[in-house]
Amino acid sequence: MAPIKTAQVVATETALALIDLLKSQHGPLMFHQSGGCCDGSAPMCYPDGELKVGERDILLGQIGGCPFYMHAAQYEYWKHTQLIIDVAPGPGGSDFSLDGPNGERFITRSRLLEGVDPG
Repeated sequence: MAPIKTAQVVATETALALIDLLKSQHGPLMFHQSGGCCDGSAPMCYPDGELKVGERDILLGQIGGCPFYMHAAQYEYWKHTQLIIDVAPGPGGSDFSLDGPNGERFITRSRLLEGVDPG
C-alpha cells in the first residue's frame, strides 16, 4: 500500500483569519518556525522577504498563501509531525513577529504522522 501524502503544515480557521488581517495591513507575508530560546519555538510572521532564508531552511508548505519555513536541524525533530498553526490570546513571543501588536499570537501545535509520507 502506498503511503498517504499529507500537508506538513496547516493552519486553523482562526489562524487563517489573522493571516488575512495581517496581509491587509502589511502585504505579502512569510513564516519561519523559530528554534527556541526566547520565544519558545513559535511561528514567526514577517513581511515576505524581510527574513533572509538560508540554504539550510526548508520550505514546509504554505498557510494562507504564505510560505512557511523551518531550519533543517530543527526539522529533524519535527519531520514525523504535522504542524498545526493556531492562534492564542496574548502578545506575541517576539517583537519581530507581526502578530504581537494585535493581542493575539501564533502558536504551533502538532500531531504525529504515523504511516504517512509528508509531502
